[in-house]
Amino acid sequence: MTQQEQRTVVVARDVPARRVPAGTPVTIPKNSFVNLRQALGGTFTVTWNGNMLRIDGTDADAIGMEPLSLSFDPPESDGSVRMDDIQRTLDTIYDPEIPVSILSLGLVYGYDIIRRDDQNVVQVRMTLTAPTCGMGPVLVSDVEYRLARVPNVDKVEVALLFDPPWSRDMISEEAQVELGIF
Repeated sequence: MTQQEQRTVVVARDVPARRVPAGTPVTIPKNSFVNLRQALGGTFTVTWNGNMLRIDGTDADAIGMEPLSLSFDPPESDGSVRMDDIQRTLDTIYDPEIPVSILSLGLVYGYDIIRRDDQNVVQVRMTLTAPTCGMGPVLVSDVEYRLARVPNVDKVEVALLFDPPWSRDMISEEAQVELGIF
């Protein structure tokens, strides 16, 4: 699907989605008609029943698209979470409006894995390209949704920070080349 192409598709199975821009989870029922509006950064924007929703790329098969496959080594036998799995997963999440990963954009300030109440909790500290970004809740829900798929992750907590404020200087060199900004 090109970025401009729009079409109506039938949902092949119940599929989780998130309202834009609030990020509220909803389920689109099997056999529903949705209008596929945009495919950008590994997620799909659709309209259904008058709502704009995002479907994660890992669920793309429900709308007849090739799903994003997150692959991990077998889980650690001690129940721990691998930092490498967290980083690789964060690198699959793209800004809703810029087709570059949130890691390459410099939106992720850091992340930790802590044990709390016998659970592995991933805590992510991140920012947005602008404090007034209307897609902030959607981006946070993208992070929560994808990281919850990492083996042995029980809970994900995302803290949005605006100090230090994001700037273009935080974009990786590779992403600057890809975006044409030097």
